[in-house]
Amino acid sequence: MTLSPELIEKYNKPAPRYTSYPTVPLWENNLHSETWEALVQTAFDQFGEQEGITLYIHLPYCESLCSYCGCNKRITKNHSVEIPYLDAILTEWKKYLKLFNSKPKLAGIHLGGGTPTFFQPESLEYFLNEIIQNSEVLESAEFSFEGHPNNTTLAHLQTLNSLGFDRVSYGIQDFDSKVQLAIHRLQPLEKVIEATENARKSGYTSINFDLIYGLPHQTIASLEDTFEKVADLKPDRIAFYSYAHLPTVFPAQKSFEKHLPVDIEKRALYEFGRKKLIDLGYEEVGMDHFALPNDPLNLAKHKGTLHRNFMGYTTSPSKILIGLGASSISDIHLGYAQNEKNIEAYKETMNENLWAIQKGHVLTKEDIQIREIILDLICRNEAHIPLQVWEKLNEDQIFKLKNMESENLIRLEDGKLEITEMGMAIIRHVCKQLDLRLAENQKQHQVFSKAI
Repeated sequence: MTLSPELIEKYNKPAPRYTSYPTVPLWENNLHSETWEALVQTAFDQFGEQEGITLYIHLPYCESLCSYCGCNKRITKNHSVEIPYLDAILTEWKKYLKLFNSKPKLAGIHLGGGTPTFFQPESLEYFLNEIIQNSEVLESAEFSFEGHPNNTTLAHLQTLNSLGFDRVSYGIQDFDSKVQLAIHRLQPLEKVIEATENARKSGYTSINFDLIYGLPHQTIASLEDTFEKVADLKPDRIAFYSYAHLPTVFPAQKSFEKHLPVDIEKRALYEFGRKKLIDLGYEEVGMDHFALPNDPLNLAKHKGTLHRNFMGYTTSPSKILIGLGASSISDIHLGYAQNEKNIEAYKETMNENLWAIQKGHVLTKEDIQIREIILDLICRNEAHIPLQVWEKLNEDQIFKLKNMESENLIRLEDGKLEITEMGMAIIRHVCKQLDLRLAENQKQHQVFSKAI
């Protein structure tokens, strides 16, 4: 079931991805180093020993700039930066080890970027061994990394696999040469085939492709050709993201903005891609994510054990996600913290053996309650809305939810909110109507506007 053109136009508006609640722009920034240390210790005592912890490690370096990219990155061909940066992360990791009252159990590691495969295999091996030897790796642990098909070598794959990595995500974006040229992401099909086959030969049990819709020069025809190539390679998972155009933040995006598909045209690309993926045998796991029927992500969805955090959807039950490296974000269930984005400032802070936290938020009981509701909607397509939450929704939020019900996008009954198959396409907008922080922020802005 797809949305009508009228509904596409109505809901073709920005809405948060809800990788956290509250969303990062609405954090109170009420976090100090001592508070963070206490929260980490409390979280570790409550959840860490039983569930283990997950690490997100941000490796920001890239050899060339992909002009569409909105990640925190540094462009350089100078590989002498590798070890000093990795040593800074190890300093941060040791600060966390001092907070834990026992050897941490690793439920997962994810290397993100930037381009993690910018780093030489031997550099990654040295670095990861330092982390793993100070931990107990759970039998169910999931180790994954993001790889660029152009520079993910067989040595990368084999080295990381020997350390326990069996999941890799390749940034494909689009196979069309005109699109690749516009976004400065030239990667021949042959390189993707080689990287995919090497991963399977090296023992990787899960391969993900990242694809993006809404890129310059994309058309239904060009996207269909991309999906035909994807079908031949049959990755286990596919993330099908919307391109985010933020030229004031990322000036390189200005180079192609007049060639971008917009509004109905962009939405049509998503609807086509979603249908194509389902026709190819993938199931929709949740926002932007698709997986083959027997993939653990899909099985977790059906079992009701799917989780979502700053890394996206995951099968890990761990409530503690520690972010290491410049700009990385930690989510320890009781609070969030984001590190300094500037690499030099981050390394300098580590040299001084201080925390590099740039912003953060201590969650209130209400925050935790709303987050659980939003996570239920995002991961299970339904949630129970307690009366005390329903009573805090403003008239506009209630009106919009009732409208969504009349449009067959959601069902409301006895305090339960269920998202229909058609409503999956606007799941962010459903979550937005339960976002008490956002509603309060908008109310304050309206009061301020009237005052001036």
